[in-house]
Amino acid sequence: MKRVLFFVVALMFAISSKAADVKVQTASVGEVTVKCADEAWKIDVKVAEKGGREEISVEMTAPQALTPPQLSVEFSTPQLDAHHLWNSDKMCYTELRPVWGAAYSSSLAREMPIYSFINTNNRSRLTIATAEAVRKVDAQLGLREEGALFSGKLRFFVEPEAPLAHYKTTILLDKRDIFWADAVRESAQWITAQNGFKACQVPEAAFAPLYSTWYQFHQQITDHDIEAECREAVKLGMGTIIVDDGWQTDNNDRGYAYCGDWVVAPSRIKDIKAHIKRVQAMGMKYMMWYSVPFVGEYSEAYKRFEGKYLRIKNEGGLVGVLDPRFPEVREHICSIYEKALREWELDGFKLDFIDSFRTDGPDPAVAQNYAGRDIKSISEAVNVLMKEVSRRLQAIKPDILIEFRQRYVGPAIRQYGNMFRAMDCPGDMRTNRARIANLRLTSGTTAVHADMLEWNLNEKPEVVARHILSAMYGVVQYSAMLREIPESHLKVMKHWIAFSQEHRKALLHGAFRPYHPEAYFPVLEGESDKERIITVYQAGMAVNAGAADREVYLLNATGVEGLVVELQAKPRKAEFFDMYGNSVAGNKLAKGVQRVAVPTSGYVKLTF
Repeated sequence: MKRVLFFVVALMFAISSKAADVKVQTASVGEVTVKCADEAWKIDVKVAEKGGREEISVEMTAPQALTPPQLSVEFSTPQLDAHHLWNSDKMCYTELRPVWGAAYSSSLAREMPIYSFINTNNRSRLTIATAEAVRKVDAQLGLREEGALFSGKLRFFVEPEAPLAHYKTTILLDKRDIFWADAVRESAQWITAQNGFKACQVPEAAFAPLYSTWYQFHQQITDHDIEAECREAVKLGMGTIIVDDGWQTDNNDRGYAYCGDWVVAPSRIKDIKAHIKRVQAMGMKYMMWYSVPFVGEYSEAYKRFEGKYLRIKNEGGLVGVLDPRFPEVREHICSIYEKALREWELDGFKLDFIDSFRTDGPDPAVAQNYAGRDIKSISEAVNVLMKEVSRRLQAIKPDILIEFRQRYVGPAIRQYGNMFRAMDCPGDMRTNRARIANLRLTSGTTAVHADMLEWNLNEKPEVVARHILSAMYGVVQYSAMLREIPESHLKVMKHWIAFSQEHRKALLHGAFRPYHPEAYFPVLEGESDKERIITVYQAGMAVNAGAADREVYLLNATGVEGLVVELQAKPRKAEFFDMYGNSVAGNKLAKGVQRVAVPTSGYVKLTF
């Protein structure tokens, strides 16, 4: 009895003490060690099982407000039937790195703290998430060579932080044998619930096919060209235009040295308000691009904010990255967008480069003892800034459209934007598809957008269709010169734009299942209560059409004719369509595995 009492007392001391290391036992990964370098802090660690997952809560308290020390949560567990590590990185890596490799990082404006060890059969083996989604968290995750073990270290307070007396966070461990995408999706939902995040309102216009000026014009835009392209875009069924970089400068060097004042260049657009009205009268929403943190040396604002930059870089001239910890910097940024919205009656903003709010070396604030700054943490300052931007813009226009770009995506920043776009990957349909798939899993009801599509004017129409099919599980953005592309390309675009809108519920709002991230998603599937849409991107893949409980569309994006399909029942009707949506002859289908003559870049509709 004495030995039992001693064990209970010892366990209580280990879990709640001032010791540098606190160890707890979990069912998911065995022993977990929590380390805090400063013994002035009391560390309390608890483990709780909830719905088949484990939550490790870590609470730090100090006798008075102190600068928090670095905190780490560490574990090691055998590598068993897990061969890839999924994370939200823009490069879509599922590489299993050695643990001594580079760390992953997440913060409000950089990726998200979700990591999933998966096998080659789409099953999750261990998914890890942290509730800390605003401050920077470094994650050293990978394979430890000695013993083939998965090793993990999550590091908190790796950036300067204001003094505090209390901090609490939670780490989620999910070792359920479930479909990998469900583990990731539920982890994102868990982060949202843990923090009480409320996502930004998403107007239905956020899901309309969109035209962007960037790839075909770059900075060389004019009001005449924009309006001419919009007239063609409307005919094809597009509903929004983003006027990208160039409207604010006569320079065409594609740098950012002319950013900062955000005054319309008359050589580009003579009368901005009248121009926007003309485009809106065509039936298009009008959005404008801004690089949020950049102030270039050729702007009047550059000298005004001297000494208030996180860093200076050279991109077509000197470019300062504003420090959002200064209240006057945040006010400057907010007032620019507020003024443009009121005066020009815009429908939305493309707010770019939020992930550039960072230092590349020593934080200049440290040497200045944070003079003039009312927030110490860069991540927290970005959070305050974006909250204020969103609040002020929505107060003027509740259905405002706000686009963010990968890497600033995830549960935390969903509060401030309603359109998340895959990061630039011009001409790369595979990467576009993978980035869209990753974003769909962690973005909830926020509209996920493809990177803008472009292709060579001499491209085959069936390849044009493959670009579109690779983007269709997100909102497709087009950036092709519509007045110049061939009629065959226009026919392909018109058909697939109409298809994407007719089947919007299954493609964009329904259940989404991405398969084999380690192979860049050769099969994607979307489902509503009435239909299932399965798209195959890799020749030779055998796909199961699923239960015979609704209409099924099998889309062929493989680049060759025919798909290998397993049917659980013989369809009553099979209708075949080519890349233009024309009905074509096809073979009769039976129950079981068979090769189906689905046209290249076309599809078959199955009715059971």
